[in-house]
Amino acid sequence: MVKKIQLITLGCSKNRVDSEHLLKQIYNNSIEICPEGESVERVLPHAMLINTCGFIKDAKEESIEAILTAVEAKKRGYTSAIYVFGCLSQRYRDELKTEIPEVDGFFGAFDISSVLKAIGHNWDESLKNRRYLTTPSHYAYLKISEGCDRVCSYCSIPMIRGGHTSVPIEDLLDEANHLAAEGVKELILVAQDTTYYGLDLYKERRLGYLLNRLCQVDGIEWIRLLYSYPASFPEDVLDVMANNPKICKYLDIPLQHINDKVLTNMRRSHDTAATRGLVKKIRERVPGIALRTTMIVGHPGEGEKAFKELMSFLEEARFERLGAFTYSQEEGTWGAQNLKDSITERVKQQRYEKLMELQSGISLNYNNSRVGGIERVIIDSIRDENFIARSMRESPEVDGEILIDISGVGKNRDVRDLIGTFADVIIDKAGEYDLTARFI
Repeated sequence: MVKKIQLITLGCSKNRVDSEHLLKQIYNNSIEICPEGESVERVLPHAMLINTCGFIKDAKEESIEAILTAVEAKKRGYTSAIYVFGCLSQRYRDELKTEIPEVDGFFGAFDISSVLKAIGHNWDESLKNRRYLTTPSHYAYLKISEGCDRVCSYCSIPMIRGGHTSVPIEDLLDEANHLAAEGVKELILVAQDTTYYGLDLYKERRLGYLLNRLCQVDGIEWIRLLYSYPASFPEDVLDVMANNPKICKYLDIPLQHINDKVLTNMRRSHDTAATRGLVKKIRERVPGIALRTTMIVGHPGEGEKAFKELMSFLEEARFERLGAFTYSQEEGTWGAQNLKDSITERVKQQRYEKLMELQSGISLNYNNSRVGGIERVIIDSIRDENFIARSMRESPEVDGEILIDISGVGKNRDVRDLIGTFADVIIDKAGEYDLTARFI
């Protein structure tokens, strides 16, 4: 019977939600949970659990490295058992069993009840909508659906996670109410494709309706929307975003490219004209919105002309937030079977660096435009004599931060009491990604 565990979560925020559901079950069985960031030599868990990512090459390598590190810890006697689950073992379970026999059990992406059983306990269905948070206690990710029905050429998610399955609204409201009761003030909605929400259960897109219902949860003050697919975007979401003050004026909408040939090769459901039209419509209907997107460079079909078109589009659209990846051909995907990965890694990297250099200038200009303005922020943590905060325009982990000097707080107040609270600040200085501010 395991009495102390350490769970390591790799990959995206959706994986983190899965881990938190499992941790709640573990916690309710009186098992001690060791902090993820603590060294295994110090905490000496009876078992190590690793929730892996298998999306792209770098993520797979990171997961393998984490498993091998755990194996070494087991050999040294710092832990007695290792259990691996999540996307990597969903995809490569048989190969992993052969290559890393020191692991005591490999489980898939949907086998967290089996992981629980492996450490000596049974799944309690009454806790299915409960979480043990691993984020700061004032914000939480809310996974509104699983899987994806899209057929993007580069993406392995559908073969790992299956087709799109929405979580019933009643379950999401139940989960949100319990999170709010535990002190959560910001919900960050995630899925493989949040805009597809509801089509399977309700035969229509219900994201706008869901947002309005979540806004009625007592204690929730901000709701943020990530991973919104651009094709057939539900426009009622824009009305909710524009009119409801609880919805952050922030939208993550991965566009991946702008060139029609590349988008066709990617098997995306939007083209150049539709993409430009959607970006324009979002900015018109939600004034002041901060748009985040991601782009892939070096995809098959991206010649120099297509890359230049992408750069021109970014110069024109001026996204407040942007992430980028070099194309990674993943076995089993449509692209790996039908497209030749003909662009060299050197060229991919060069294009990536050019794109990010352009974006850093756009980001700096945007941040400079905020200097002197008053913004409402939520304080996430304390680091190096600064509060680390975010406005509605920053999502945790992926965007920049707002740094506020602790010395602005009265001497008789414990600064730790301000973590998780809201404050109004004046932006004093801007960098490419981070800003500095002071309390009003």
